[in-house]
Amino acid sequence: MIKFLRDLFLNDVWLKLFSLALAVLIWLTVSLAVQKRPEVRTFSKLPVMTMSATGDVRQMRVRPALVDVTVQGERTLVTDLRANDILIRVDLTGMKSGDSVKRRVEVSTLAGITLVRVEPQEVEVVFPLAP
Repeated sequence: MIKFLRDLFLNDVWLKLFSLALAVLIWLTVSLAVQKRPEVRTFSKLPVMTMSATGDVRQMRVRPALVDVTVQGERTLVTDLRANDILIRVDLTGMKSGDSVKRRVEVSTLAGITLVRVEPQEVEVVFPLAP
């Protein structure tokens, strides 16, 4: 019995140590890969800001006025990200009164954060009727 146990541990020691080192290396690689996976986070009901020319004093609204934004990035950056760090705007420069058009939503955020999705991607611009 003792001979069997001694042979089990001492025969091919270098091969067994190599296998153990390889297993540890694979485990470390997978562990680091899981930690590096980007964090995804969704912010709901963020307000859309309108951007128009300086001299444009018309009252314009966008419908819907709130959008959902999904971002991804490094875990610490995404965890610390606040809704105030995300700027959602619609460019209304050059629009004429009476136009009822859809405009694409533009999203800006901090460096290291990537936009995944904004829902809806377009909003309708609404001009109130003149009295």
